[in-house]
Amino acid sequence: MEHFTWDTIPLDVMSDKISRKFVAGDKAMVAQIFLKKGAVVPEHHHESEQITYILEGALKFELEGKEVIVHKGEVLHIPSNVPHRAVALEDTLDLDVFSPIRMDWTTPTCGVGRSSGLDGMRMTAECRQSSTLSPVGSTG
Repeated sequence: MEHFTWDTIPLDVMSDKISRKFVAGDKAMVAQIFLKKGAVVPEHHHESEQITYILEGALKFELEGKEVIVHKGEVLHIPSNVPHRAVALEDTLDLDVFSPIRMDWTTPTCGVGRSSGLDGMRMTAECRQSSTLSPVGSTG
């Protein structure tokens, strides 16, 4: 068992408009995604099934030839390997659940582009090592 608080998890700054925090287990992961109005998540796809819950704001998704606007309190399910893109219609906080975990997110990249997901974006924060995610009550 591991217990985390969002306040202790380092923020990955992906661009001037997108940042995230996440916790990964063996088979699933959860992420807080912070998007400023106008932020664009380029089209991408991944093996992981994705469930997106909008906590604040709104995102416009483009997937399967359709546009879907997801508002505060709403949930979107994106099946495995479905190409999708998102635009923040206002400042947005969303909670994403992925299964299996996004291995491309858990490998430190130290300033190089992501292999998928937020294609073309670069980390501007210090490289986050997996050892920085310590459960509540642990010593390191």
